[in-house]
This record gives sequence, structure tokens and C-alpha cells, in this order.
Amino acid sequence: MPRVARKESSTGVYENMEYKEIVKIVNEQKEYFNNGKTLDIEFRLAELKRLKSAIIGNEQEILNALKQDLYKPLIESYTSEIGLIIREINTAIKNLKKWAKPEKIKSTFLTFPSKNYIMAEPFGVSLIISPWNYPFQLSLVPLVGAIAAGNCCIIKPSEYSVASIDVIKKLINNTFDSNYIFVIDGDSEVSKYLLEQPFDKIFFTGSPEIGKIVMERAAKHLTSVTLELGGKSPCVVDKNINIDITAKRILWGKFMNAGQTCIAPDYLIVHKDIKEQLYIALKKWITVFFSENPQNSPDFGRIINKKHFDRLKNYLVESKIIFGGSSNEQKLYIEPSIIEIDDLNSPIMQEEIFGPILPVVVYHKPQDIKEIIARNPNPLGFYLFSTDKMLMKQLIHGIPFGGGCINDVISHVTNHNLPFGGRGTSGIGSYHGRYSFDAFSHKKSVLQNGFIFDMSMKYPPYKDIHTHIRKFIMK
Repeated sequence: MPRVARKESSTGVYENMEYKEIVKIVNEQKEYFNNGKTLDIEFRLAELKRLKSAIIGNEQEILNALKQDLYKPLIESYTSEIGLIIREINTAIKNLKKWAKPEKIKSTFLTFPSKNYIMAEPFGVSLIISPWNYPFQLSLVPLVGAIAAGNCCIIKPSEYSVASIDVIKKLINNTFDSNYIFVIDGDSEVSKYLLEQPFDKIFFTGSPEIGKIVMERAAKHLTSVTLELGGKSPCVVDKNINIDITAKRILWGKFMNAGQTCIAPDYLIVHKDIKEQLYIALKKWITVFFSENPQNSPDFGRIINKKHFDRLKNYLVESKIIFGGSSNEQKLYIEPSIIEIDDLNSPIMQEEIFGPILPVVVYHKPQDIKEIIARNPNPLGFYLFSTDKMLMKQLIHGIPFGGGCINDVISHVTNHNLPFGGRGTSGIGSYHGRYSFDAFSHKKSVLQNGFIFDMSMKYPPYKDIHTHIRKFIMK
């Protein structure tokens, strides 16, 4: 397959595929889809099983790549990448026949005696654009939905996760026919070429800024999109809590993958009465989790590249540091850090942090919470630690967000029976489990009539009695 010359970048070495080759692959996938092979449920089940076998067969290579790209601890790599994907595949295999079965819908008086049902129809050729922070999970979990729903698919992983891209390419391109599923690597130029193609579905995970570009390009072809974006996910800490457990749970979710998780608590909103107590607990548990020197801990990751390292380091330079603050550029290490925010207009409070820095904002009354969150509306995640049922109701019902937890963080994403997705600036649509199947399916309404009964009053010429009957029926 012809390619342009190899290129060097800050992220490593990659090869950009020629535009005409991208067009060729998309057209070949459209032809493959149009032959109807993917409509067969048994075919889809067989392909899901092939994907599962490929993941299991490449498990060690996946773990090695994640260690190389992000210095991910083994348990995090298995749980949040391999294990989560396998569970999604198992769920799809177990339930696919039920998901794909036409859903019977009750007929109305006006449509009697017809049969009415909803069919799940694959969109066609789908594009999955995935990020670097969870390179396998965020490429392959959407793929599970695409396969289950009967789509062909092209995957474009982020060029930042250099080692992971090589494994994803090998895993997918050696397992599936390129006319069916194919991985294309490269930089933003390749993404641009891909977004010019007439895909039937685009599934994008990344920043709101790039999400807007994806949606704009998709609009040219009126392509259906699912956008899994990010934002500043707040974590409210009320005074009526178990401070020790609260600190542990917050730190676990915040510093997993060195804070490079789209649903990690981005900042804390802490009641003034417990701020100092919480600081003590946070400092204590950071040391317990990662030792006195987290740089030497095998359980704490690294920043993906120098660009993001520099961005995070600048935050620390400008901040009031309560704990942490050190860094090592050579090792792309940023120490787990707690900072206190006096100015809500500071740069760190304007954009998603995506790193191991946890800002703390103090609140005095419940109304303060809504005002603080309203500065960065529609977060992907929202977390509340409290035993106050009134406050729970007030905030859960009163604050728009994608999904969240009460007295925990990020755990909602582990339940495949819950839809995962954002709203507004944090995304469009949802997936996981059944919702992944739905994300890659068009719900087609069908009414099937017979010839035995034919209602004469629906045909012209109309009589007054027909109008009266219709009015009576439709009131």
C-alpha cells in the first residue's frame, strides 16, 4: 500500500497514508457493507469472539505499550483497558440476539390492525477517532458497539500514544479484513482527510475544541455523530462526611493514570468548615498510596509528552501549593499536587487540567456551589460527598452533568448497564453495554399492514361523519 515519506514528530515516528488510499479504503468498506454480510447476527458474534481472542493473545504487548506510553501500573492497565474491553465484548455476545431483535410496538386505533415494530439497523461505515489517555479502551469499546450493531469501521488512534498505536494496528489489522475493520495511524492531517469522507457514523473521543471541528465536518455529509468530550468535572465535599474515606476515594479517582482521565475530579469545592481537616487527610493518603517520593512509586504514572508536561508545570508555577509541586522534565513526572484557588479566573480554572493537580475551592453556602460550577457548565462528571439528603437532591437535580457519583468518584463508568456520555460541551450521545449497540444503530420504525381489513373512511371523498369520527378518536 503506497504511503508518503515517514515523518518525525515530537510524538515519535509515524506514516501518513496518502489521501487517495484513504478514499480507497472507505469506498471498499462501503462496498463490503453493501453486500449485506454484516447484517448476519452470527457473523457479528463470530467477529466479536475474534476480537476477544486477539486481545487476549496480545495481552502482554498491550500492557508493555501502556507502560511505555504512560507508565501505567499493571492493575490500572488491566482493569481500565483490557478487562473493561473484555467485559464489553462478553456483554455484547451474551445479549446481541436480544438487542438486535425487532421491538414490538403497540398499534393504535388509527393503525389497527397493523403490526408495528422498531428495527435496529447499522449505520454503515463508521469512523472511530480515539485519544491517547486510554488508547485501547477508547478505541476498542466503541468498536465492540460498531461490530455488534453490524457496521464496518475505520479506527484512527491518537498519534501521541506511540507504542500503543503499533499494538492496536497489529491487533486489528492482522485480525480483520481491511474491507471490514481497519486501523489508520498518522497525525492531524490524516484525521482531516478522514473527516472529509462520507462516513455514515463518526464516534469521537477528545477535547471539546476538536469535537466542534468533528461536528462541523460531519455536518457537510449530515453524518450522525457521538461526541465523548471532557470538561472540568467538579467534586463537592460537604461538611457531613467521613473525611478519611472521602480523601481516599477522591485521590484514587484523581490520580489514576496520573490524572489523565476525562472523568477524573478536576477540582474540589470544599465546605469552609472542613478544609484544613481535608488537607491533612489528602496529604496522608497521597503518602500512603505513593510513598514519600511518588516519583519512585510503581503505582503512579507519567505525563504523555513534553507538551502536556509543560502545560501542567505552568499551572504549578502560578499556583498556591498546599502539597506537592515538584516535577522531573526528563521523566515527564509531575508530583501529585494539591493547590488552593483564591481566584476563579485563574488559568487552571478555565480549562480541563488532565493531570495530577487538584485545585481546592472553598464554599460557604450551597448557592455558592451552583455559581462556581456554572462558570464551566455541563461537566462530563459530577461528584458529591455528603450525607445531607436535601443537599443531594438539590445538587443532583439542579446541576446539569453527564454522569456522576454520590460519595464516590468515576465508579459509574464501570457499570456497563449505565449509559456513559456528556451533554452540551461535554458531549453528545452515550455508550457502554446496550448503549454502545444503540450508538451505532439507526432505530427504524416499521408498520406492516394486511389486506383483510381496509378502513374506507381514510380515503376521499370525505364526508362530515368521517370528520366527526376522526375528531372523536383523536381527542
